Amino acid sequence: MKTIGVLTSGGDAPGMNAVIRAVVRTAIYLGMNVKGIRRGYNGLIEGDIIDLDLRSVSDIIHRGGTFLYTARCPKFKTEEGMQAAIENCKKYGIEGIVVIGGDGSYKGARDLSERGIPCIGVPGTIDNDITSTDYTIGFDTAMNTAASMVDKIRDTAQSHDRCSVVEVMGRHAGYIAVQTGIAVGATAILVPEIEANVDEIIEKIKQSSKTGKKHFIIVVAEGVQNVGGVEGVAKRIQEETGIESRATVLGHVQRGGSPTVRDRVCATELGNAAVHLLSKGIGNRVVGYKDGALVNYDIFEALNMEKTLDFDMVEIAHETSV
Repeated sequence: MKTIGVLTSGGDAPGMNAVIRAVVRTAIYLGMNVKGIRRGYNGLIEGDIIDLDLRSVSDIIHRGGTFLYTARCPKFKTEEGMQAAIENCKKYGIEGIVVIGGDGSYKGARDLSERGIPCIGVPGTIDNDITSTDYTIGFDTAMNTAASMVDKIRDTAQSHDRCSVVEVMGRHAGYIAVQTGIAVGATAILVPEIEANVDEIIEKIKQSSKTGKKHFIIVVAEGVQNVGGVEGVAKRIQEETGIESRATVLGHVQRGGSPTVRDRVCATELGNAAVHLLSKGIGNRVVGYKDGALVNYDIFEALNMEKTLDFDMVEIAHETSV
């Protein structure tokens, strides 16, 4: 394999630039050329493709976001879009692609692999919800960002004896909420995987108030249903406890920022592994971690795997928040 491509797809995550850097430098070390595909699968369809060399990826390992840009691409799901992408692969001499993103990005990689363009998926999403890996690039940075923001919110909550209800990212998964909640000593954590019970939270606040606690932090994943969002939770708490309650949505601040050491190292390791697979002519795989070890799986197998929240951590959060 003489020339490979690299793209980032779906939501951005801190550490994506570090993956791109690892892909480019490993490929050049192994004697291959690298094409950067901008704006994900859109760029592959439209031919928005550039040459990448050693200096193209200098000084990006510490930068958040992705300098190749990213986008969602409904057109890529059509046969017309797929064929346009394949034609551009032929035009630019791209013989294999490293795809950095989530499960949706992996499906595109699977479809390309089926049509003769070997692809390797690298897990990049802050939600840590890719089923084929224990850890995804960007998760650690997002948690640290969320914890830092909640710590600042706690300062004002403590000053005013308030309850702060904070929404973190996690539309379908509560990984950020659980880890952040434990890290900040939250009174309660609400996640999509467990049916929310605001009555229990209210009772817990009442009981804690009797022991002298004056301020409270509630962490809520954005995907929690039937509670009226953080505004609804805060309103109920204030109405039923008399404690002034404020709602805060952290939003996309969690996607940004310089990646942590863990995310930079994992990004480099996984990017390097992806290129080594392609250098051997191996495609239709995804790389990741299982029980602390670097692994790779067939992409069809990966997309059919299941992953569940660590409910032991949920219990630990509950037991240590009394």
